[in-house]
Amino acid sequence: MSGVVQQGYAPPSGPDRPASGRRWWRWLVAASVLWAVLLAGLTWWSVRHDPPTVKEQRPLSQAVPVADRAVGRLVAALGEDAWELTPPRFDKGCRVTPLADGASLTRGVDVPVAPGGERAVLDRVARRLPAGWGAGVATEVGRPRLRADAGEFVAVDGRVVTDGLVRFSVATGCRPADTGYADLSPGYAAGPELTAALRALGRPVPTDPTVVAAPCPTGEPARTVRVAAGTGPVSLAPLAPLGAVVLDRPDRYAFRTGRVVVLADATGDQLRLAASTGCAG
Repeated sequence: MSGVVQQGYAPPSGPDRPASGRRWWRWLVAASVLWAVLLAGLTWWSVRHDPPTVKEQRPLSQAVPVADRAVGRLVAALGEDAWELTPPRFDKGCRVTPLADGASLTRGVDVPVAPGGERAVLDRVARRLPAGWGAGVATEVGRPRLRADAGEFVAVDGRVVTDGLVRFSVATGCRPADTGYADLSPGYAAGPELTAALRALGRPVPTDPTVVAAPCPTGEPARTVRVAAGTGPVSLAPLAPLGAVVLDRPDRYAFRTGRVVVLADATGDQLRLAASTGCAG
């Protein structure tokens, strides 16, 4: 039989195959559109309902209250120990990503103790912190160190700075800097306890003390009112009659009266006094 196609004759076109291909293509387009809509919906839901998975997703303004409350928890855990709040440190210029600057906040509590008592303080605080923080004390480089997680990617750390001084710190880490940070606590006068200590040491009472505060778990503020009391050698013995002794060292002395603990620090070139009001209960 000749392979020449006769004039007027059309070979079969196979209509089933092209029609099937068109149907398959329509299903593919529809599935792609449906998948895109589903992804958009899941993204919308995640942004509004899912918690952040890394700290870079939570700006500094949302981490600051968590850090402040964590400091109050530390103060409550310290109980009858001598302590003072340290000034907050707000650092700009860290890198959230290679293309974005950020800022971080670090707050702290200094706890002077008798040399050799550092581990006991760290262990006691670890036991008193919320169970959800996972607080624990381990030995690192020959010294005890407390680590805990206050939530929302805020880290809590406790370490021995030097013999006789434990420092607790609460750090947000580098975050998107959507706000500045300022201590919005109202100003306080030196107070009767600090005034009495200054007068016993023969030092003037300043009118502009430095104040640092943090919220206690019960809501009221814990605070430290700090003053510089001049230079020169000084004996801390005149403070003995002013309250119950908490710490008695030649260069550091602390006494308690009610909820206020007064700490005199003569370890540096300048005498410093701080009156700290703790949390109720």
